[in-house]
Amino acid sequence: MTTRRSALTHVMRAAVLSCAGALSLDAHANQQSNAKPDTPTAVPGFVRSLLRGTPRLIGQHRFTYWGFEVYDASLWGSTAFAPNNWAMQALVLELRYLRDFKGADIAQRSIEEMQGQRTLSAAQQHNWSGVLQSLIPNVRSGDRITGVYAPDKGMQLLHQDRLLGDVTDAELAKRFFGIWLAPETSQRQLRQQLLAGAQQ
Repeated sequence: MTTRRSALTHVMRAAVLSCAGALSLDAHANQQSNAKPDTPTAVPGFVRSLLRGTPRLIGQHRFTYWGFEVYDASLWGSTAFAPNNWAMQALVLELRYLRDFKGADIAQRSIEEMQGQRTLSAAQQHNWSGVLQSLIPNVRSGDRITGVYAPDKGMQLLHQDRLLGDVTDAELAKRFFGIWLAPETSQRQLRQQLLAGAQQ
C-alpha cells in the first residue's frame, strides 16, 4: 500500500506541475490553502434553477496541491440536508477552476478516485471512463463545472451554464460525487469543509 501510494503521489505531483491536472489528489501529500473562496451573499440563480425547494450553501473550500490552487468547490443542498445520508439527497456541486486542465486528465483522475473508494470492475472502469471522457471538456481558469446529483437516478454535468449531458447510471453518479463526499474519499479535509454547514 505504501509503495502504491508513493508512486501515485509522484505521478500526480508531476501531473499538476505540468498543468496536466487532477480533480483531487492523494491525501497524505495534499496541502490545503488557507485562502477561501468568496462566500456568496445569496443563492445563485443557476443553483435555484437546478434544485427544487429552498437550496442553501452547505460548505465550500479552495483545493490546492503543492502550493498550486486547483479549484474552489461549493456544495449546495436543501435546508434539511443530512451529511450521513448525502447519497439520498439532491445536490449541486460547483467546481470553479483556478488553472487550465485537460478534460481527459480530469476524467482519468476521477476514475482513479472512484477506484479508491471501492474497487471497480473491469467493465465499470472501461465504461465509466468512456462516459466521463465524452462529457468533461477542457477547462480554463475561471471556468465552472457543475454536477447536479439526483439520488437513484443519476446526474447532469454542466460547463458554465451549458448542459454537457446526462448520466443515467446511478452508481456512477454516486461514486462521482463520492470523490468529494464519501467517507472513503482521499480528501478528508475537503469533505469536512464541504459538509461544514450541514449542522448550522
